[in-house]
Amino acid sequence: GMMDCKKALTEAEGNMDEAVDLRREKGLAASGKKAGRIAAEGVAFAEVSECGKVAVAVEVNAETDFVAKNAEFQAFVKTCADTVIYENPADLDALLACKAHGSDMTVDALLKDKILTIGENIKVRRFARYEGAVTSYVHAGGRIGVIVKFDVDEAIAATEGFKTYAHNVAMQIAALNPEYLDESAVPAERVEKEKEILTQQIVDEGKPANIAEKIVTGRLGKFFKEICLVDQAYVQDGSMSVKQYTESVAKELGGDIKITAFTRFEKGEGLEKREDNFAEEIASMVK
Repeated sequence: GMMDCKKALTEAEGNMDEAVDLRREKGLAASGKKAGRIAAEGVAFAEVSECGKVAVAVEVNAETDFVAKNAEFQAFVKTCADTVIYENPADLDALLACKAHGSDMTVDALLKDKILTIGENIKVRRFARYEGAVTSYVHAGGRIGVIVKFDVDEAIAATEGFKTYAHNVAMQIAALNPEYLDESAVPAERVEKEKEILTQQIVDEGKPANIAEKIVTGRLGKFFKEICLVDQAYVQDGSMSVKQYTESVAKELGGDIKITAFTRFEKGEGLEKREDNFAEEIASMVK
């Protein structure tokens, strides 16, 4: 704000560089004070690099949806994604320590600067990165970000047919939120727990014990179709699964296609949400 700048210049006796340093010091203090405030809004962002061989997804949180739509906030999110693309950090701490792409500041220093200028708690929560044949998709202006990796020949990956297919798979992931790629990726303990639940359901239904195992097997198949991407019904054609859709596109394009990994970020997923009581807020302002 202009008054904050004026105060800094006054305190620095007109020295511009010292005034900037004072504002940055206050920014560090401000970020510390804001760190405990709930930040569950923000953006889930995904993109593919200019070379088309790297895809990243990042989630950056802010306190309000209003700030999430701020151009400066969105530019910071894009900078974080670009830094992941070009620096390939090992984890979140490494990302924060990286020099921000297109800047002389680290991501952490840039983050603190944005907290100061925007005035809300901001957190870089998580990121994912894939190399190879990849695609990305952002749904609803940043509510959901998806990246997908495929095993496919480069010549086929360059075709419009494959690009359309990859985009459709990414939209499928955004819409139906699969938990795993296929049955082999589901942890054994998760399967055993589901078997216990299904067995108890069958007992409660009064079904004979000698057919319980067959019923459990059948219901497990339905369970896998709900949580495994390749087993899900393809949203644009319910007569086939995603696996069958993949096979049909591969046959049409004259090669093999396999989905090997995906990441889906939904903003604020699993985070405590801020609850505003406007009546109390107004009352406190009047007091």
